[in-house]
Amino acid sequence: MASIQLACETYTWQMPGETYKGKLDHIMGVMKKAGFTGIEAETSFFGPLADPILMQEMLDKHQLELTALCHVEDWRHTQETDAEKANADSWIEFLAHFPDTMYLLVQMPGKDRNQLGERQTNLLNCINHIAQRATDKGISCSYHPNSPQGSIFRTTSDYKILLNGLNPRTIGYTPDVGHIAKGGMDPLETIKKYRETINLVHYKDMFANGEWAPTGEGIIDFKGITNYLKATEYTGWIVMEDECDRAITNPDGLTLTDGDYIRNHIVNLIS
Repeated sequence: MASIQLACETYTWQMPGETYKGKLDHIMGVMKKAGFTGIEAETSFFGPLADPILMQEMLDKHQLELTALCHVEDWRHTQETDAEKANADSWIEFLAHFPDTMYLLVQMPGKDRNQLGERQTNLLNCINHIAQRATDKGISCSYHPNSPQGSIFRTTSDYKILLNGLNPRTIGYTPDVGHIAKGGMDPLETIKKYRETINLVHYKDMFANGEWAPTGEGIIDFKGITNYLKATEYTGWIVMEDECDRAITNPDGLTLTDGDYIRNHIVNLIS
């Protein structure tokens, strides 16, 4: 039986702004040194590596797998805009070269939650259409809800609408344990409730006051969650994504520290 594998997300290097955009070579080197075996890359980091041949060469150089491609858009209309559809189709074409990579869809949070029902319906319509096109090309998809105040899927009632609205034949659910906690929910109970739909998992930590914490310094029960995933024979990727303030000034050092935490507290649970 395949085992759980550990990857790292590029968002930690997004915290300083534009400093690390287009520098996936450097980022991959840090991830590999930290002990991760996969990378989830957000599309704004790709630059010339949007060429799949160049991307494969870079992955081979650092001995990493492209775990997921994270694509962030607004998706606020009843259907994709021409630009949104063109972007999605371009990344679907890219992923045809990486058949084992997850196509992860994430909505850019808005400024508020006005017209919530309409916005939720519009988003579901857009991502279900994207997922159908990707599935037709043999690409697996997942959706990642988030938790800023303008997010339209951040509470228990929102999640019920989301998970009932995703087409189970074409797209799965990526629980982010930090975003779940910030939305006022219990991460482990939420994962248990929607376990059958989960095809990717994000780990980040949070302090009790709702601020992001360095991994292992907050309130998230990583041990309990990992043990549950293992017990239910989850065999996908766990992706580490650290958004604490330390990332703004030292994303490299923070990632290396996260790697130490993973080695000391997670690896033994999944092996």
